[in-house]
Amino acid sequence: MTYEKIKEKEGKLHMGNTIYQIYDKLFKKILTLSSTAVVNLINGLFGTDYPADSTITYNWTEFEGEDLRKILADTILTINGRYSYHMEAQMEKEETIILRVFDYGYAHAIRNATEERGRCRLTFPEPKVIYLYSTGKVPDEYELEIDFGEQGSFLYKAGVCKFQEISTEEINRRKMVILIPFTLLRVRELLKKERSRENLELLKTLIQDDIIGSISKNLELGNITTWDARKLKRYTLKLYEHMYSHFKEMEALNEMTDESLMLDVDILEMKFEMLERQIDEKERELGEKERELGEKERELGEKERELDENRQQHAEEMNALKDVITEKETEIEKLKAALSKAGIQV
Repeated sequence: MTYEKIKEKEGKLHMGNTIYQIYDKLFKKILTLSSTAVVNLINGLFGTDYPADSTITYNWTEFEGEDLRKILADTILTINGRYSYHMEAQMEKEETIILRVFDYGYAHAIRNATEERGRCRLTFPEPKVIYLYSTGKVPDEYELEIDFGEQGSFLYKAGVCKFQEISTEEINRRKMVILIPFTLLRVRELLKKERSRENLELLKTLIQDDIIGSISKNLELGNITTWDARKLKRYTLKLYEHMYSHFKEMEALNEMTDESLMLDVDILEMKFEMLERQIDEKERELGEKERELGEKERELGEKERELDENRQQHAEEMNALKDVITEKETEIEKLKAALSKAGIQV
């Protein structure tokens, strides 16, 4: 197969295959979790021993797909500004994968070429092909012989990680827990053939024990952050919904999955939101009571103003009556005096 044919085949596989992109994008999202979690993954994959607080530099490259959307091509990470690692995620066996790995590695080396004493130096990243899932038999290592003619030849190698062959216990031991969502793929073939009670129980156990349990355990051990754990559960839920939730037989399991794939912080957020809604409802009720009270106060004020007016009117009437009485009393006294003067006894 010529290089042009190989590139054409790769283009169709990685630009046109929507299913592949779902897993590839999820893999790249996982690699943007905390530096602690990602460094632990690199240590687990490559047998290194970098401290958890090591710095990570992302050397993303991208190309434009047929739909004109930018697609991240390769995943090369540099640790502490010096050591680079290339991780290429695969879903199906691909014989020519070594050519793409070398191509990306060479491009990275060119971009970061150094010169010392008049000699140019190209440093390739350490490669690893990660088969998240594959139905075909894949090798333990890919090899590419590079022939330099009279200068000799060199055997370029890329190690292979067969993720589905690694037990959950080994994943946790090697602190590779950020790949745990992809363990959902372990029962894919079984559920394709038969969605029986036994197979559904296997999936349920896988979610509760292997995935949820591993996330909780690694969070407790400090291998991942709370944010990492939250994201891993969200990614697991998205992957579950993509793979299984549309099957009718999954209806009973879907509710359990929705509840299981929530962190304590999510539950607290839900409780907080519920409390906020209750507070809002109480505030609305209080506002209504305040409006009713305001209306009552306005009515009372109106009654008080009417009463004051009546009181004032009554006072004025009483004062006028007093004046009349006083006037009458004066007239009576004058009449008495006049009668007495006339010798008439009253």
